[in-house]
Amino acid sequence: MTVRHKNCPQEKAVKGWQEHQLHALQTITCDAQLFELAASIVHSLGFDHCSYGLRMPLPVAQPRVVLLTNYPRAWEERYKEKGYVAVDPTVRHGTHSLQPVVWSDAFFASSRDLWEEARSFGLCVGWAQSSRDVNSTMGLLSVSRSGEPISEIELRDKEIQLAWLTQMVHLGMSRILTAKLMPEAKAQLTDREIEVLRWTAEGKTASEIADILNISERTANFHIANVITKLNAPNKTAAVIRAGMLGMLG
Repeated sequence: MTVRHKNCPQEKAVKGWQEHQLHALQTITCDAQLFELAASIVHSLGFDHCSYGLRMPLPVAQPRVVLLTNYPRAWEERYKEKGYVAVDPTVRHGTHSLQPVVWSDAFFASSRDLWEEARSFGLCVGWAQSSRDVNSTMGLLSVSRSGEPISEIELRDKEIQLAWLTQMVHLGMSRILTAKLMPEAKAQLTDREIEVLRWTAEGKTASEIADILNISERTANFHIANVITKLNAPNKTAAVIRAGMLGMLG
């Protein structure tokens, strides 16, 4: 077994590369500018194109989605026209796993039409990884090129940078877009409101919660009403769902 010294040249190079990019990724306040920086980093790693998708957990039925890409415009239109997002294995994989994946014939076996069309647009070689944060917001970074396949050596050399970039772009995009697309995530619930909401999630009525917490039923309803307002929810059931998905219930 080979043991890599913590100060080996490769790790020093990776650390220096990260430090060089970190400040910009943390301070940019525009999603388009952040994507441009990410695309330039992806290009420096040997890929022609990239895309980044951000999916908010709310609304539950139709989550808000933002997609930024520098793929060929004709491919973007074709992808949308054919509804490929519904059968895209990278999206399906990213929804269920945070493990990175390298594109291959086997990986796209269930979506041959998508794979063949993508290759016809020069999207022949690719890598993708998803990410999530405490608000249950999901991000997916995909990079691609038309040239040489990704070798084991290249993957070993670049996967750390790609994984790091995936996390940093997600944190940046989430920071920029959450306040605009999901203001509920910024709501500040009091300890008592959280306590009442937890019991509501257990199916307890306001009267039962009042008995459990030794407060009046009117006070229990007051806290529930406050939570509904803060989370912009239509009722207490929706408030419980939103709070749970946003990680507010602990």
